[in-house]
Amino acid sequence: MERIDVAVVGGGPAGTAAALEAARHGADAVAFEKGVPREDRDGPGPDSTDAAGMLDYWVDIMDVDYEAIPDEVVLQELEDVEFLGPSESCTLRHTGIDSSYPNFGFTFQRARMDDWWRGRAEEAGAEYRVGASVQGVETDLDGPTHRLSLADGEDVVADALVLADGPQRTVTNHVLDGFLPDRSMAEVLPSVEANHIAYQEHRRVPEEVFDDDTLKFWWGVMPGETAYPWVFPNDGNVARIGLTMPIGMDIDDVENPEAYALLREDDEEIPRGGEYIRRLLEREYGDEYDIESDFPLVEDRGKSGGTETYPISSTRPIDSPTGANVAIAGGAMGTTSAFHEGGYHVAIRSGKIAGELAATDSLDRYNDAWKDAIGDEILRNVAFADIVADYGPADWDDAFGTVDGLLADPDSDRLVKPSIRGGISGAKIYATYKRAKRKYRNGKYVQLPESAYSV
Repeated sequence: MERIDVAVVGGGPAGTAAALEAARHGADAVAFEKGVPREDRDGPGPDSTDAAGMLDYWVDIMDVDYEAIPDEVVLQELEDVEFLGPSESCTLRHTGIDSSYPNFGFTFQRARMDDWWRGRAEEAGAEYRVGASVQGVETDLDGPTHRLSLADGEDVVADALVLADGPQRTVTNHVLDGFLPDRSMAEVLPSVEANHIAYQEHRRVPEEVFDDDTLKFWWGVMPGETAYPWVFPNDGNVARIGLTMPIGMDIDDVENPEAYALLREDDEEIPRGGEYIRRLLEREYGDEYDIESDFPLVEDRGKSGGTETYPISSTRPIDSPTGANVAIAGGAMGTTSAFHEGGYHVAIRSGKIAGELAATDSLDRYNDAWKDAIGDEILRNVAFADIVADYGPADWDDAFGTVDGLLADPDSDRLVKPSIRGGISGAKIYATYKRAKRKYRNGKYVQLPESAYSV
């Protein structure tokens, strides 16, 4: 039977970063990745489906030198992001957070980025096994040691275990069930409540309307908590046009369907992702363009003919049972966010921390360490998600109209005007945000604390 120091379940950003740092710190580390095929990758790899944008300060959260990222990974340099409500909008040209990266952000080719991290991990001495699906894990607390059963019938024993199998938590949930004496992970994080679903299409956009340096997000045009479409500029004049929405939502749950621009009077169910995108494009460009001929699918990209579907965590983060020498990183621990459609940066950082501590027999520090590193980012996401949870179309218009009045002039280096007197609406938004942050301060955003585990 094979024996290693650190076993990593999952070869996405969190898992690869964990294997990288474990190897850098002298451990015999292996990342086990079941492997998913893509149109734009040679051979199977991690489930590299993401809208794939990076804001300036996210580079620092990843703890990486942006100049080291290969040119072929970066697709477009970004200048701003537009938030579009049903009738009001605002444009952010600064994140308002200090960063080493000199621009607003960039979009990147997710599969290439994942492959770059894999190459770095292998150069550091980690092993990356594709097609190695982990079917189960048994933990012996006397060690502690972990026995991984692979789909090919082989077993591997590891001293430390890093779980990085994404927001579906296929392996993670079964492992954690063994440490929850009175309930299961299915009760703590029911699958329908624990995930949103994201869908995106790679489409070629007419050059005259292709905005190559702007991210676009529409809010209040489709129902559901943190449900929104987006456009991310790719290379050339190809864009990733997609959306995020809750799993299992029913049309009868929508109180005022007529208020949502992407719903129709004769809808008997919530539209599928592809239909939502067609309606969005018709709304924005249908007066001048034939959508199917002028915005064609680029079929040699994505997971299936230019399209892809993937889960996004809609939970707050969970702690790890470090007493069992187990760390959970990335989407499996809930660091991705349905609110802002971005989790790559926190997946990388949490994976790095888990890998280093696993290699140095210091996993008892993990839950404190990841909070120190990414806690502010998690707190922002959780607070904003709470604030907008019950927003309807009119609420989004009110918010964007107010924020637009607070933002500094386009040529300013500031995010907001020197004197942020936004009137009653501005004061209300600011006070609501401060209350939401206070509610979750000191790590209270953790949904499943370490104290819940029987280890």
